[in-house]
Amino acid sequence: MARKKIVLIGAGNIGGTLAHLAGLKNLGDIVLFDIMEGMPKGKALDISQSSPVDGFDAALSGTTNYRDIAGADVVIVTAGVARKPGMSRDDLVGINTKIIASVAEAIKKHCPKAFVIVITNPLDAMVGLLQKISGLPPKKVVGMAGVLDSARFRYFLAEEFNVSVKDVSAFVLGGHGDTMVPLARYSTVAGIPLPDLVKMGWTTRERLDHIIQRTRAGGAEIVGLLKTGSAFYAPASSAIAMAEAYLRDRKRVFPCAAWLNGEYGVQGLYVGVPVVIGGEGVERIIEITLNAGERRMFEKSVAAVRGLLESTEGTMAAKKKAAKKKTAKRKTAKRKTPAKKKTVKRKTAKKKTAKRKTAKKKTAKRKTAKKKTAKRKTAKKKTVKRKTAKKKTAKRKTAKRK
Repeated sequence: MARKKIVLIGAGNIGGTLAHLAGLKNLGDIVLFDIMEGMPKGKALDISQSSPVDGFDAALSGTTNYRDIAGADVVIVTAGVARKPGMSRDDLVGINTKIIASVAEAIKKHCPKAFVIVITNPLDAMVGLLQKISGLPPKKVVGMAGVLDSARFRYFLAEEFNVSVKDVSAFVLGGHGDTMVPLARYSTVAGIPLPDLVKMGWTTRERLDHIIQRTRAGGAEIVGLLKTGSAFYAPASSAIAMAEAYLRDRKRVFPCAAWLNGEYGVQGLYVGVPVVIGGEGVERIIEITLNAGERRMFEKSVAAVRGLLESTEGTMAAKKKAAKKKTAKRKTAKRKTPAKKKTVKRKTAKKKTAKRKTAKKKTAKRKTAKKKTAKRKTAKKKTVKRKTAKKKTAKRKTAKRK
């Protein structure tokens, strides 16, 4: 049986961590792609050399050529610029739009049957853009968002209650940003809903609100501490869990950015909701009942996602318009250039002709002047000869008289 092929687009911190995790889980052979020469091959070699210690037999390779992603079963996209302190995920729209567009074209060309997981921020806009450009079925393109946000929520709850994270169940709806909706009502500890734990005195509503807000700002908190980049261990673990569910047909329930076609009253948009991921990709969208407050927060988050998508499409349209203008200018310049050259040549030729004529005139003048000078000299000589002859004649006459 042929081994599965996992392609990681972007060999940075997340890409390298993904490669190692995929190897440890023996998910298949791994290809690290990056545009930076040497980096993907170097990381692939380093991770390969850990395989004898960790006990996995995956073949790892690094490449800068998109042809090497051909036939991928799973593609995880991390390519793009990471957040820095003071930046929001939305600030990355202009920078990462162009990168995702080129990645989407490569996937469309080389591995159109792959299951694609997008990590690049701003997630909700980038996953929609990649699906649109690649043309892959929406069920085969998802965004890793809710898995990570839910993991953060679960960790903070386990920390609050001093229990194992394995006993905490929680999930987050909506966009991967400040408007995400951590659902306390659907979150439990060993099956006990959070509101009941508040009643039991395990925590307070204020403490829960603080945890919810910390979950929303979870990425920014790490960016602020790292100073030079964003989170990569937890995002990589989240994406690998999704990839494993697809490759091994696990039918796992994950909250992730999925294409909604009427579910939750949302039409034609990628939004974070709970889904079932199995061998067919997104096999089912789970539509839960929301109360009035939860519905308001969810609709606010959807509006933010839609606004972000419009901003992305606007950026793409502006870039296309600018590209068209440049092309038109080049064409105009090409058309103008021959005419200009001909005009310049004509002018140059005229100048040369005029110079030649002027030179000829000057030469003619010089010749005329020389002739006149020669004539004058000849006339002078003749005059001198005549005078000399007269003098001689006069001398002879004088001599005869004497």
